[in-house]
Amino acid sequence: MRPVTGLKPGANERFGMRAISFRKFFFTALGCTFFFAFSAIAADSAYEILNLLTANSPSASRSADWKPGEGIALEVSGMDFTADGKLAVAVRKGEVWLIDGMLGGSPDKVTYKLFASGLHEPLGVLRDGDSLLVSQRTEVTRLRDTDGDGVADEYLTTARGWNVSGAYHGYTYGPKRDGQGNLWVALNLDMGDHANNKTGWRGWGGIVTKSGDFQPMAAGMRSPCGLGANLAGDMFCVDQQGTWIMATPIYHLRRGVFFLNQEGIGSQDLPGSPLKLPAKLPNKVPYPEAVRAVPPMRPPAVWLPYTKMGRSGTDLAVCNAGGKFGPFDGQMFVAEFTDAKVSRVFMEKVDGEYQGAAFPFLAGFASGLVRLQFAPDGSLMVGMTSRGWTSLGTKSYGLQRVKWNGTTPFAIHEMRARPDGFELTFTQPVDAKAAGNPESYSMSSYTYLYSSAYGSDEIETKPVKIVSATMAKDGRSVRLKAEGLRELFVHELHADGVRSASGAKLDHALACYTLNRIPKK
Repeated sequence: MRPVTGLKPGANERFGMRAISFRKFFFTALGCTFFFAFSAIAADSAYEILNLLTANSPSASRSADWKPGEGIALEVSGMDFTADGKLAVAVRKGEVWLIDGMLGGSPDKVTYKLFASGLHEPLGVLRDGDSLLVSQRTEVTRLRDTDGDGVADEYLTTARGWNVSGAYHGYTYGPKRDGQGNLWVALNLDMGDHANNKTGWRGWGGIVTKSGDFQPMAAGMRSPCGLGANLAGDMFCVDQQGTWIMATPIYHLRRGVFFLNQEGIGSQDLPGSPLKLPAKLPNKVPYPEAVRAVPPMRPPAVWLPYTKMGRSGTDLAVCNAGGKFGPFDGQMFVAEFTDAKVSRVFMEKVDGEYQGAAFPFLAGFASGLVRLQFAPDGSLMVGMTSRGWTSLGTKSYGLQRVKWNGTTPFAIHEMRARPDGFELTFTQPVDAKAAGNPESYSMSSYTYLYSSAYGSDEIETKPVKIVSATMAKDGRSVRLKAEGLRELFVHELHADGVRSASGAKLDHALACYTLNRIPKK
């Protein structure tokens, strides 16, 4: 085992609009001197980013001659905690490391140990009893340490049955378990040189049978990078904007549904397919029209509008921290690669289907976010790498940790759909005069153009009139009556005029609700 190695974050890094301060530690490892830095945001914020390990590289991330920086090249691609509290981290170049001591306050006691190597681009890791399950391009592999020396000595095929071409983007994501114990994986579409989406099940998600076979369940995805179950045990997936994908969507995965991307649907003709789409699918039509034209097509539970919430979602993690991460237990946190930030999502069920609202949460991470994992102490681990893509983060790769400092942020906690508008709940008591004034709010709705193009602008945008704002007796919620609600449209709310009872502005006044269904009561 050897000490963690890190580098000093750039002086111009910011968390939101607040400067980050750093406490630096110096030590020598691998013959070189490194920085290990804990970073903390200004005292008036409820969350702080702790910098466990970040590193620069000697060449640009898109360079064909890219090389990692000194020390461990922690290009995080998967994370989970072991039974004894170590963080198992998969890295893109084919290794799994066990990190110990990262939840303490002593940087010189954080250690690494190489657990496994020689893997083919592992993009997920999951603890399973005394083993680790790791996704490789062609299979899910069980890693076991049978002699107790801290190093895997068994590499066992646990699941296979999807086909792989030589395409660069032929990734396999997961594995993750749902509430029924099913093991899920999701497969990227082929893109670029050597792409062959006639190869079976590209852009599909499915479960692993007891015999280790792949059972396809849902189709129509592009880059379904992040999987995770909510507290009810239902499985969700975040995809990335691109061809046929108008903005970042979050899907509820289940059997026999089709989402957005048409490039891999040829696999529906293979044995085991749970769906059959019409021979002719819509193109270049408003998205609500497309959904209504194709019965198996299901809308995303939530859209994360482009740039407002992010540009390339990569992972999701549901908070079950027992209040140790603030007031957001049960809600979903979504990693964003390009903008190096995290969004927050509240979901509810309307007519048996999920829908809900997205909110900004935290920005200013060091590199492109790839993986999120809640720790046993309730903090949020953030794994990053920018190689091959472009991120607003200034570092090449690394691991950071988000902690709640015990201060309740002033935020819109929940946004629920009602037959005549929406109900907002806040994390703190609000000023009744401000929150009860319809002029404190503005809203518009829009949809997207469903087509084979890369992404879509917002189209058919219309204002939504806030007719009234009625405060509840609890002092924390308000009922907004609105005119002009439209099903299958995103409803974007700005609550800039709302103040807390102490006069504070909202940390984030923006909320984007995906109104797939208007409740009947």
